[in-house]
Amino acid sequence: MAPAAPPTAAPLIRLERPFDVDEFSQLLGENTIEVLVPREDLAEVLRRICDFMGFGIYVYRFSVRPEPKDQLKRFVVELQRVDYSAERRDWTAFEEKGRSESPFGPGSTR
Repeated sequence: MAPAAPPTAAPLIRLERPFDVDEFSQLLGENTIEVLVPREDLAEVLRRICDFMGFGIYVYRFSVRPEPKDQLKRFVVELQRVDYSAERRDWTAFEEKGRSESPFGPGSTR
C-alpha cells in the first residue's frame, strides 16, 4: 500500500495591508483612481478629495458604492478627472493635451 500524500498546507496567516489615508492622498492628481476604503476612513477620504479639488486645478467626478461582499464595512471609491465644457455647459472627461513644466499649461509662452 502506497503512503498517503501529505495534505497541502494552507497559509495560517494572511496579512492585508491596512488602508492608509495619506497614501490615498498621494494618488490625487491622477486621471482615474479606484480604491477600496474602510467605512471608518470614508469621511476623511471624501474630505481630502474635496480639499484637493478646492485648488481648482484638478476636478473629479466621483462615486461611492458599498463593496458587494462586505455588508457596508468597505466602500469602492472611483474618481475620474473632468474638465468643464463651456459648449456643453457640463463636466466632461478630461483629455490629456500634453504636459508642461509651466504652471500655465503646455501652450504657454510665459
